[in-house]
Amino acid sequence: MKRRIALFTVVCMTICLLAGCGGAKTEAPTTAPAPAPVETAVPTTEAPAEPVELIVFAAASMTETLTKLGEQYMADHPEVSIVFNFDSSGTLKTQIQEGADCDVFISAGQKQMNQLDITANPEVNTEGLDFVLEGTRFNILENKVALAVPEGNPAGIESYDDLAAKLGDGKAVLAMGNSDVPVGQYTQKILAYYELSEEDLAAAGSVTYGSNVKEVTTQVSEATVDCGIIYQTDAFSAGLTVVDTAIAEMCGQVIYPAAILKTSQNVEAAQAFLDYLVSDAGDTVFEAVGFTPVA
Repeated sequence: MKRRIALFTVVCMTICLLAGCGGAKTEAPTTAPAPAPVETAVPTTEAPAEPVELIVFAAASMTETLTKLGEQYMADHPEVSIVFNFDSSGTLKTQIQEGADCDVFISAGQKQMNQLDITANPEVNTEGLDFVLEGTRFNILENKVALAVPEGNPAGIESYDDLAAKLGDGKAVLAMGNSDVPVGQYTQKILAYYELSEEDLAAAGSVTYGSNVKEVTTQVSEATVDCGIIYQTDAFSAGLTVVDTAIAEMCGQVIYPAAILKTSQNVEAAQAFLDYLVSDAGDTVFEAVGFTPVA
């Protein structure tokens, strides 16, 4: 009997243990959710600007200033390559007329620009040329017609009045530009103002010529003449002494017109460069050598 009781007790305990174990819940191990993928920003790059070659024809008297401004502009606009052609305005006008590639023309006189502008007086634009893009022409600078002398001023020329007297007496040799060069045309007006005959002076050996203002400047610098009539800006760039500048009554104002040409394939770039020339940066460079901005 005791055995049965003991056995029954063991069975009951076993059943209770099994029931307790069965009631315990075993949770499956949990795993942390995978981190959301990190989005990497893809750098955006603007398409490089199309390269542009801008061809600028400009009066020889602008060589130093435009070269400097062109370098500054290209440094800020690497997509633009500026090619300059400096010469007398008459020569540049002829090259344009004959089909030379050119985007921008800056002349040292109104005459050469008028000869390419269909809206100009037909007495000046005698061939009816139509190269200036409408709405782009404007006056950009003023210069002065200067009487410059070599170092030491060997002939002792002190003014235009003094020059006129010495030329009349055959005691001076003057360098001047050819008749198709603006500075030569201004000089002709000065001679006429003093009632001096250019033809007589040339026959007497009192006048020499240059095909552009730089050639006249060189003659003065090398002291092969007693003086030269050039622009104030060229005298500054060459380190020459200016003894006098012409007044408007003697030869008129020296105004430089600028324009984009109809043949330009880069009108937008041409306008942007002209805008730069009339900015504060352009004014600073021009004024430093004696130009007066008028735009």
